[in-house]
Amino acid sequence: MNIRTSKRALRAAVALAAVAVSAVALSACSSSSSSTTAPTSTGAASVAPGTYGELNLQLSWIKNEEFSGEFLADANGYFTAAGFSKVNMTPGPSTGASELLSGKADVALSDAVSIGSVVASEGAPLKIIGTTYQKNPFTVLSLADKGNITKPSDLKGKKIGVQDSNKALFDAFLAANGMSESDLTVVPVQYDPAPLLSGEIDGYIAYLTNESITVAAKGYSVANLPFADNGLPFVAETITTTDDQIAKNRDKLKAFLKAEIQGWSDAVNNPQAGAELAVNTYGKDLGLDLTNSIAGATEQAQKLVVSDETAQNGLFTISQTLQDATIKSLSGAGITLKASDLFDMSLLTEVYQENPGLVKYAK
Repeated sequence: MNIRTSKRALRAAVALAAVAVSAVALSACSSSSSSTTAPTSTGAASVAPGTYGELNLQLSWIKNEEFSGEFLADANGYFTAAGFSKVNMTPGPSTGASELLSGKADVALSDAVSIGSVVASEGAPLKIIGTTYQKNPFTVLSLADKGNITKPSDLKGKKIGVQDSNKALFDAFLAANGMSESDLTVVPVQYDPAPLLSGEIDGYIAYLTNESITVAAKGYSVANLPFADNGLPFVAETITTTDDQIAKNRDKLKAFLKAEIQGWSDAVNNPQAGAELAVNTYGKDLGLDLTNSIAGATEQAQKLVVSDETAQNGLFTISQTLQDATIKSLSGAGITLKASDLFDMSLLTEVYQENPGLVKYAK
């Protein structure tokens, strides 16, 4: 299994471990200087370098194109201009919950399901303060000349490969579309789409920015049924921190958000630049494929990071409608929360009020 196809497996294991580790944590309560694109105009003055010292950022996965915005924020000097002496980006796999609760990380990139599960089950003092992905990247992947699953009704009578960690999520997806397992056959699979390619199954739970791209790169014509567009929207690659950080280091978090917005503005306008940094600099030791990385960076920039909401109010925003939709999605997966239990959008609101030039990210 290669680096990209093993992604779901490792994340699933880490997600399960994080819930256990968080209970213990609750009781205790690489940098590059090369510039890749022109700096984004902020409309606000920079603070003195080193004002906020170092910030520890826990990534959800390996240093690939998934973190194009972070790499560009670092390489183009936005973190430095925002007042950080250094931003330490620790690669995953990790949901970030245990690192946040233990104090090893100030901020973590995660997802609403992983963070919501720890908040609901352990009462973890965590909050999502923004999100990179407006849409979750889960999809039912199929081959266009075989399963060709493009709408929920196409699932009926089909064999769908579902990983153990995604079973509850798939059940929620079926429920959201008025279906149940009796309408199809669930086939337990691992984190490699080989059974799809061999014809053993008709569909496979995948990521739009991962397996869908790698299968297409092998020469197959693929079809996708995205969860986010078919009844199960929830935010992913969430910017998450602790209640304590919000209370004690509000300005530091706002400075981080500002630099992140600048970096992701560059990533949206030039996906290739972020992919090249992943392949050639930050993830150089991983042997990433540049073509696939560019494809993944482009896919996320065009279909996951931006939306009508971000066009109007800026990157990372989570509208009340999307918050409510996320909470509803979590409920379908057995996670019961209120929006106020999981989200605190006040910091991002202040960042945009103080830096109105950041709202218009498109060039």
